[in-house]
Amino acid sequence: MVDVGNKPVTHRVAVAEGRVVMSAAAFAAVRDAAVEKGDVIAVAELAGVMGAKRTSDLIPLCHPLAMDQVDVAVELAPEWPGLRVVARASATARTGVEMEALTAVSVACLTVYDMVKAVDRQMRIEGIRLLEKSGGSSGDWRAADRRNSHQEESA
Repeated sequence: MVDVGNKPVTHRVAVAEGRVVMSAAAFAAVRDAAVEKGDVIAVAELAGVMGAKRTSDLIPLCHPLAMDQVDVAVELAPEWPGLRVVARASATARTGVEMEALTAVSVACLTVYDMVKAVDRQMRIEGIRLLEKSGGSSGDWRAADRRNSHQEESA
């Protein structure tokens, strides 16, 4: 584990994204709230928040952080079809929250897969990446192209 004891405590924010690409039938089931396991979007958003809070339990050598806030948004993306997941994590700490944002997205996407797999086992989890981070000694960073990564592949 890296010693962060001498680093200044600053406000740190990270935003990450990912997506679950699925069949038209699976998308319709999610959109129409017809998935047997329940409200896919609400459950995935909650699972993402819970995942972010447990990041240090899942990722070796990751510092445990008291999160100030974690927001996870799961949006319908009929053009793929599928769901886009965006997570924003923030903390006032000595180390960044990139792993928390990425874990939130990953857990939310896995939750979608788990809830919808009875309809479509060929779903794909794709494009999990950091979009931006701020705070800390390394300064602010933004992905060069913040368009959704699925759009990048299609372009």
